[in-house]
Amino acid sequence: MKFPAAKPASPSTRALQVVPPSGPTAWLTTFTAGAMTFLCVFALALSLASGRLADRWSEALARTATIRLSAPADQVQIQTDAILSALATTPGIASFRAIDNAEARALLEPWFGPDLPVEALPIPRLFEVVEANRGYDSEGLRQRLLAEAPGAVLDDHTRWRRPLAEAASRIRLLGVLSIVLIGAAMAAMITLAARAALAANTEVIRVLRLVGAKDSYIARAFVRRFTLRTLAGATVGAAAGMAGVAALPAADAAGGFLTGLGFAGKGWLWPLILPPLAALVAFLATRRAALAKLKELT
Repeated sequence: MKFPAAKPASPSTRALQVVPPSGPTAWLTTFTAGAMTFLCVFALALSLASGRLADRWSEALARTATIRLSAPADQVQIQTDAILSALATTPGIASFRAIDNAEARALLEPWFGPDLPVEALPIPRLFEVVEANRGYDSEGLRQRLLAEAPGAVLDDHTRWRRPLAEAASRIRLLGVLSIVLIGAAMAAMITLAARAALAANTEVIRVLRLVGAKDSYIARAFVRRFTLRTLAGATVGAAAGMAGVAALPAADAAGGFLTGLGFAGKGWLWPLILPPLAALVAFLATRRAALAKLKELT
């Protein structure tokens, strides 16, 4: 009985067999890739969630403004009517209203308790202004209020929006820098592991050279092995990181930071990029380390 001949191994498979499939460098490479990718997922989630929160707060403040009225008791109602009249005739304002004492008490209750005597305190009268899509002339409104209601001050929340916008950009930048640093640390660890594997297989490398193997063939064997190990470890790390992020509490209506830490919508696709990116880092780091070590062994 004649059995079919075994299919010869491809050059890449034969090159892969040069590197021992087990040993300290195997688990070190896989563990490093998995741990670093796991940290990258959380760094990415923190960056995106912080940016979303800052953008949401900034957008909410951008659509509203507040007018504070501080005036003598006999002038409060007169200037209140002037403010309401000015707001009603200002183009670009979608809606406006005066905040009553009950709302003011609710705003101050977390700091002063529920029994705060609002009527007996010199608390400014507050007005909420909502901007229309086309916007309004804030400077023109300020000048009109100065003439008709001298005790009124318009606050368009610019001083609140600017720090939030800056925080959003800086947090995103910190997230990117964290991922870069994690990738650099992973590249360093994989480089050390590759050099250790090359040093441990010095005799094998010399035998391969004696039988005519070129350094490019030997380097390709180590690069392929370490790239596949890194890809496997990074895939497990990314899956574990995504599972951990998914287990966090969902964002609540108040927009709390810790309850909004995670991915949203298409943001879940970002962690899927990390395993191929980790494999690319391993490929470049291992290739450089292998060629440098082989040159030393010449």
